[in-house]
Amino acid sequence: MSREWILHVDLDQFIAAVEILRNPELRGKPVVVGGSGDPAQPRTVAATATYEAREHGVHSGMPLRTALRRCPEAVFLPSDPPAYEAASERVMAVLREFPVRVEVWGWDEAFVGAATDDPEALAAELQQAVRARTELSCSVGIGDNKHQAKLASAFAKPAGIYRLTGDNWAEVMNDRPTDALWGIGARISKRLAALGLHTVAQLAAADPADLAGHFGPTNGPWYRYLALGKGEAEVVTTPWVARGHSRETTFPHDLTDRAEITRHVTELAERVARDAVAEGRQVIRVSVKVRFAPFLTRTRQSKLPAPTTDAGALSAAAVSVLGRFDLDRPVRLLGVAVDYTMPDT
Repeated sequence: MSREWILHVDLDQFIAAVEILRNPELRGKPVVVGGSGDPAQPRTVAATATYEAREHGVHSGMPLRTALRRCPEAVFLPSDPPAYEAASERVMAVLREFPVRVEVWGWDEAFVGAATDDPEALAAELQQAVRARTELSCSVGIGDNKHQAKLASAFAKPAGIYRLTGDNWAEVMNDRPTDALWGIGARISKRLAALGLHTVAQLAAADPADLAGHFGPTNGPWYRYLALGKGEAEVVTTPWVARGHSRETTFPHDLTDRAEITRHVTELAERVARDAVAEGRQVIRVSVKVRFAPFLTRTRQSKLPAPTTDAGALSAAAVSVLGRFDLDRPVRLLGVAVDYTMPDT
């Protein structure tokens, strides 16, 4: 008998897989993608790594220099976002050919809502179609809601299918640490552990009022809700529209001169202004991010008096926001981000 299911389609080592399609000779080799692809360049990080590189301890977000030390034989490639976006669009087009609802969550993942009496068979059909049409591999998680499906796809990797529902939630999840839940990171998990809540089962049995007292009336009970395996079950097919855009630069040497810092912020603001024009969007808010050496990061923002894409106005706003920072220590990263007006505003 058919019922509603949520599937999470997660492309396997997506960025690296796209690169391997372009460079078939790299198949089966440790490949790391990130930045300019030069591991000698300081402060660049890996966007992704193939499973062969991951076996050496390489992972996304790792400095390329560290990746090189862990896996000297790895092939390093520069990041090429337009190629990944194009590949992603091909995958999503394949999914939309099925009688399902598709909610895109990024380049490499989407939730699929479907009424079926055999979700595993549907998952296999999706996998086969994606493979045949794009030569990319994906893992599919099956759940009663998005939370369960998202976790299930991780259990399915690589190229597998896994079902996680209310029926097997306790068996699969109860003994896992709280940060195994989608939406609870290391920081919150540490705070939960300080309260004696180390596992999913312990969090599920916690008093909602007590959690609210420690984490707030919304977040506290929400963490318990996640531990019970609950989650959103609606797949929204409205096309995803970016709410904003950002540009940032990590410098090979720390900046200490205010004039130089201001110049870089101005250039970044001009770049996001050009991006906004290219996307046909109006900017309503400007944010500036400053990362001080070694890793202290601060962000300030300002709402514009009126929506605009004028580079001069955005640069002036960004420099004004920069003036609210106390630049009393070396700067290693600068970023400028903008919020757009939404289409219905």
